[in-house]
Amino acid sequence: MKIGHHADKPAPAPAASSTPATANGPAPAVVASAIPATADASTKIELSNTASTLLSSASSPEFDAEKVDRISKAIGTGSFTINPGAIADKLIANAHEALAKVKS
Repeated sequence: MKIGHHADKPAPAPAASSTPATANGPAPAVVASAIPATADASTKIELSNTASTLLSSASSPEFDAEKVDRISKAIGTGSFTINPGAIADKLIANAHEALAKVKS
């Protein structure tokens, strides 16, 4: 459903470029940030419980480079198999864990 007429909306301004074109092609566009350089002292930001949980788990990454390498090689050779039952079980366990955190 369209609301309004496209002629009622102002045309977007072209992006200004502060870098000249190079031999490799046109200059990259400069993107203006909608976020001011300094925040107002009265600005208050609150994170949801989900965002807080995600941020707290991001501080302790669990990354196994060897496992990633093994899986990457298996995908490359076509020998990687997917176990849909294991995926479903993990999704359900994660949903139960997330719901338990919300209730408490």
